[in-house]
Amino acid sequence: MKKLLFILSCCLPYLLQANSGKIDFVEYKLDNGLHVILQEDHTTPNIVVSVMYHVGSKNEKPELTGFAHFFEHLMFEGTKNIKRHEFDKYVTRVGGNLNANTFFDRTYYYELLPSNELELGLWLESERMLHPTIEAIGIKTQKDVVCQEMGQTRDNRPYGRLLTETLKRAYTTHPYKHDVLGSEEHIRNASDQDFIDFHNKFYVPNNAVLTIVGDFNIAEAKKLVHDYFNDIPAGEPVVQPTIQEPAKTQEVRDTTYDNIQMPALIMAYHIPGMTSDDFYAVSMLNTLLAQGQSSRLYSTIVNDKQMAMELAAIPLPLEHPGLSIILGLPNMNVQLSDLESEINKEVERLQQEPISDREFQKLQNQIENQLVNSNSMIEARAMNLASAYTYYNNTNQVNEELEKYRSITKADLQNAAKKYFNKENRVVLYYLPNKK
Repeated sequence: MKKLLFILSCCLPYLLQANSGKIDFVEYKLDNGLHVILQEDHTTPNIVVSVMYHVGSKNEKPELTGFAHFFEHLMFEGTKNIKRHEFDKYVTRVGGNLNANTFFDRTYYYELLPSNELELGLWLESERMLHPTIEAIGIKTQKDVVCQEMGQTRDNRPYGRLLTETLKRAYTTHPYKHDVLGSEEHIRNASDQDFIDFHNKFYVPNNAVLTIVGDFNIAEAKKLVHDYFNDIPAGEPVVQPTIQEPAKTQEVRDTTYDNIQMPALIMAYHIPGMTSDDFYAVSMLNTLLAQGQSSRLYSTIVNDKQMAMELAAIPLPLEHPGLSIILGLPNMNVQLSDLESEINKEVERLQQEPISDREFQKLQNQIENQLVNSNSMIEARAMNLASAYTYYNNTNQVNEELEKYRSITKADLQNAAKKYFNKENRVVLYYLPNKK
């Protein structure tokens, strides 16, 4: 009984923190500019060690696309002190797991480890940051790997090019016009020096956030972080792209063909970047339209009128102005033009009629549930903390976000629908089976 009480007394502050939604953390910078975030949570005997680099596909040259995703893979090749193909084995041998992912604005690496392996995680990430192996054999290997992934997940997969085809019509000047995987031709033809130059520019401590979340001691972690990272040389200051996509004044309509059986409808509206106050209203509108079977589009068009087998409204949350994408898969014998017309009616209803009090309360409940759940696991919390600093330069954004959503009024939703969900501000793409 005494042992149980002791365990509960240790865990109680963190359980209360989780229930309240407030995330307490410590943050500071090292001499080389590396931003460090420490979030102590003793509810489970695990830790997450992660590094987020402020580099994604938008940082690539138009003639050398796919580099950020390429480095997501290459940075597992090995380092000066870790042999090729051995990086992941250090983690799996102690019962942990690791992974990485790339998006338009950032690249993220993490290890989930038993809590007694904090030093291992820090050593691995410091090795990756200080002297990864970037040499001909690894570059050649990863060229094959990422080009094969392009085929499997995009080019040869049904609907795999849906986002790619949407982006290149939605953007004319901004680097968001190419997708994260980039061009196979660019990857194949890039020189070893092209990759080295890209790495040296972006994968530096002053362009990164180190986050530790879980069962550890902050004082001990600070000492280890200093020992493993403080002497890594800073790079040149990284300047993010300043290109602005021109405001849209005319609808873009097009048709494209793919190796698919059923046609699809894409309606992509330009929306503000995720740091804009308007983004919260737009995000809520997407939830209202197509989050769950009781959402407006789903209940009306899928359930009641049975015109579509699936409908989704997906905000693309980007650092610079992004997209809100409505995707519809029509039922047999339903024309895309008819499905588009029905979706238009629901969008126009958003613009013309304030939502009811009951629907608004439901919407607020959905948003709150999503945010609380998004921080319930240490893996997600580590990424959310890193993202808050990377995108907002404000780690406490993780605690402020719910209030920002709560501040949105019914009038704000209606105004956002009028401002962003209008025909002049969108791409409409008919995605059809290949002609026989």
